[in-house]
Amino acid sequence: MSNQIEFRHLRYFQAVAAELHFRKAAEKLYMSQPGLSRQIKQLEEELGIVLFERHNRKVQLTKSGKYLKTELDHYFKGLNDVFQKAKLLQEGMVGELSFGYVGSAMKEVIPNLLVTFRKSYPKVLFDLKEQENQTQIAGLLAQEIDVAFVRLEEVPKGLKKIELLNEPFCLVLPENHKVSKSNFKNLEQFKEASFILFEQTYSHTYYDKIMHIFRDAGFVPNAMHNTIHASSIFALVKNGFGISIVPKSLMSPSEKGIKFIELDMIAQRTKLFMVWNPSNSNPLLHNFLKLVL
Repeated sequence: MSNQIEFRHLRYFQAVAAELHFRKAAEKLYMSQPGLSRQIKQLEEELGIVLFERHNRKVQLTKSGKYLKTELDHYFKGLNDVFQKAKLLQEGMVGELSFGYVGSAMKEVIPNLLVTFRKSYPKVLFDLKEQENQTQIAGLLAQEIDVAFVRLEEVPKGLKKIELLNEPFCLVLPENHKVSKSNFKNLEQFKEASFILFEQTYSHTYYDKIMHIFRDAGFVPNAMHNTIHASSIFALVKNGFGISIVPKSLMSPSEKGIKFIELDMIAQRTKLFMVWNPSNSNPLLHNFLKLVL
């Protein structure tokens, strides 16, 4: 397009093409008829195309004019859609919200929050990544994710957090293990057992709390396997590689091959936090926090 043709020329053309009457088009544009005629003439000269056939008071579109009108109608509709999308993005009505989470948060906490949020923002897309705690924190600081669900008592300065769960731990045993809820007494019954635990890098505070549980029970666990995924722990327990201690929110009666015993008699409990970066400019984050906090 020539540098002499401006956006307004296209709007002027659309108005005349819709009315097929220069005076009526000029009135809608709040400009004089001679001024509009000059602008259309300038457009035709710049394009080197005759857009209108003028016969006395009758105005008709040429074939080129009809083609240009059709294409511009599509163009301006698309442009209007772009503007509307930009406005919705600014208002946090559409777009993508990215979450990092530890496995236990996906049992109930995150699904419940997303169901609540989707009722008000049905067009928002969710990007969900299961990650260890420190990976999530790094993602928040780099603004690669919008919200983190972690088991960390402390987070870096500049991030904000809110406690979502404060829950007891539970034992995870093979389904056929001789100890059950009816004959369970205390953890000393398992001082000779092999344990499958979350890795220390998963969360230092979480790991220290687990170790404190064993210290209170009077023994050091025989930790044979470490992992960061609850599904791996369950699979290893199910196949006889050892037993484990996990947050209660991971307890699933429908999980086949294993059983759970809640440790509600011990002092230690574990917390789940939702963490975010206040400097994150994603409008969806503001709406999410406003709705769920």
